Amino acid sequence: MKKLLLLSAITVFTFSSSTALATNSLNGCEIKKQKLTEQIEYAKKHDNKYQIAGLETALSKVETYCTPESLYQESQQKVSEKEQKVKEREAELVETKAKGDIEKIAKRERKLAEAKAELHEAQTELAANKKFIK
Repeated sequence: MKKLLLLSAITVFTFSSSTALATNSLNGCEIKKQKLTEQIEYAKKHDNKYQIAGLETALSKVETYCTPESLYQESQQKVSEKEQKVKEREAELVETKAKGDIEKIAKRERKLAEAKAELHEAQTELAANKKFIK
């Protein structure tokens, strides 16, 4: 249960922090700490002991392991994964077009568009994290 809450909190934080990285003068690690602290305060107000424990563990790990360089490396890895996904979706679309199934073509086009949007988001995050590398 604790792991699930921790994972949920980290997932929510990851998605909410990418926008903050692009617009805030704080580095990514400081932003993560700030967001986790806010979430801990919210959990305390609602007396959610399990969520508090998970968030405090996450905060401890951020304080111990988070560096601008590690965030940049994670962002590079994410971009590589998203580029691979786009290539796979493009290949699937080509294959489906060869078969001529109009419904499946539309589905593959949507999936390709989603993959490209995810790639763009990852590239934006990478650019934001690059600013904090010394």
